Amino acid sequence: MLTVKWLYELIVVIYGLSVIGYFMDFVQPNQKVNRVAFWLLSMVWISQTIFLLLQILNRDHFPVLNVYDGLYFYAWVLVTFSLLLNKFFKVDFIVFFTNLIGFFVMMLHISATAQNHESDKITELVGEILIAHISLAILSYGFFTLSFIFSAMYLTQYRLLKEKRGYKWLMRLSNLETLDSLSFRAIFIGVPSLLISIILGLVWAYTSNSEFYWYDTKTIGSLLVLLVYMVYLFLRVVKNYQGRTIALFNVAAFLFLLVNFLLFSSLSSFHF
Repeated sequence: MLTVKWLYELIVVIYGLSVIGYFMDFVQPNQKVNRVAFWLLSMVWISQTIFLLLQILNRDHFPVLNVYDGLYFYAWVLVTFSLLLNKFFKVDFIVFFTNLIGFFVMMLHISATAQNHESDKITELVGEILIAHISLAILSYGFFTLSFIFSAMYLTQYRLLKEKRGYKWLMRLSNLETLDSLSFRAIFIGVPSLLISIILGLVWAYTSNSEFYWYDTKTIGSLLVLLVYMVYLFLRVVKNYQGRTIALFNVAAFLFLLVNFLLFSSLSSFHF
């Protein structure tokens, strides 16, 4: 069981990194990022295939006769399709969402396994999913905070230049283009991190014995934070908003994040 737990952890970590990579390539096409995400996904497929073959060798039938085995095979099929699409068709939109669904199905498989097998190792794995959920959420908030700081610096720099004063501070604040780019890149990393965190949180909530409600204030707040920053990416990448306008939007988004973190958490029934 220790080997199975280790293999699950390996697949989840690499799969999560692959999804983040495909998200980045989906938002802003980058061949290097796409290539890294592809090889990470290939490692996931190899690990899944090894586990699937071990299951076949240890049983007298193909492992699809129960829910958790069926979910695992479904996840393996989605990874296989995703690799083929990425290699031969280059349809980035389909590849990203196929991977996102595949990752979610993989998490459901772990959830179903935990609910059907009383094992200390599986229970420990579910606990580690909670740790990963919290860690990724805080990490994403860290990136959003950095982005806010860069946007605040941008607005300060913009004001100083417009009023033609404070020249001694201009060099220390860096130029507007750099601040705008750094703010975008921080959100570029923060959004997929928060997305993976929410998926892990949902899986943990349904697997554990904790009472979970979709209408919990922190759950709704986290989904709204993700939506707000997705809107930021849409405005920046699709609508090509730049400069002061998008910086102001980012400051407003961060203020909403603070409300979610400080107020919604205190009203939540099961979040800290």
